[in-house]
Amino acid sequence: MARQVVSVFGLGSMGLGVACSALAGGHDVFGFDIDAQSQSNFIARGGQTGDIKNTVAKSNVVVSVVLNGAQTEDLLFGAEGVVPQMQAGSVVVSCATLAPETAQRLADKCDDYQVLYLDSPISGGPVKASKGTLTIMASGPTAAFDAAMPVLRSISENVYNLGEEAGPGSAMKSVNQLLAGIHIAAMGEALTFGISQGIDAASIVEIVSKCTGTSWMFESRGANVVDGDYTPYSAINIWLKDLGIVLDVAKASQFSAPLTAAALQQFVAAAGQGLGGEGDAAVAKVCAHNANIKLPK
Repeated sequence: MARQVVSVFGLGSMGLGVACSALAGGHDVFGFDIDAQSQSNFIARGGQTGDIKNTVAKSNVVVSVVLNGAQTEDLLFGAEGVVPQMQAGSVVVSCATLAPETAQRLADKCDDYQVLYLDSPISGGPVKASKGTLTIMASGPTAAFDAAMPVLRSISENVYNLGEEAGPGSAMKSVNQLLAGIHIAAMGEALTFGISQGIDAASIVEIVSKCTGTSWMFESRGANVVDGDYTPYSAINIWLKDLGIVLDVAKASQFSAPLTAAALQQFVAAAGQGLGGEGDAAVAKVCAHNANIKLPK
């Protein structure tokens, strides 16, 4: 596999795993984050950092794992945007959840600098990010896939090519986030409903996990509730953003998404109760509060 120079921007719960997996794949990886501790964590794992302008200028691949579309655009084209510093033929791998039209617009702006853009949202959570086993749903020109593939192979076990234009990758991520958000909200409702019927939470998770009603999110987030673990690897507030994007995309297409809207309201209610910074399993606390039910631990 070709050894590449890689700059990763955003070293949070997903970005740190991406950067470390690229490092384990044999690449020269530089990491950047506005949080100094996050950068220190990456350096402690063998990563590098340095002057952004100089580093980006020599990078084959710039991976953006920032929060949202606004941060992505600021990173690429803001006052200190990196794209004007990149060499022609290098590639931006954009991993944040974006609206498809945002991805298309950013790709068009990259074209002005002869920089390739790969619309490449990721899925799998911090654990798969750290293991290099993410799923990447990507779209963009063949040249962008070719330029990014050595890094993509280091950070993922599945890379799906959804076409030659930016946008379909982000659209596919919206489909996934629609389901994931609904399943987490459903977990909260099902688990508290079972508790209201006198069944302990651990038994609910164990039994449903062996039945047809299960989902990956039910098993994962249900276990979090049982353990009383609301560590914000994926926070409540993330779903206000992601399900909001899903509904914006649906509205633009005149597509009705009532289950998504209902799920979003549960996350809004959780944020309104001061839970926005907690792990997304805390959406169960909304149902528990409404039903006067005590959750484990």
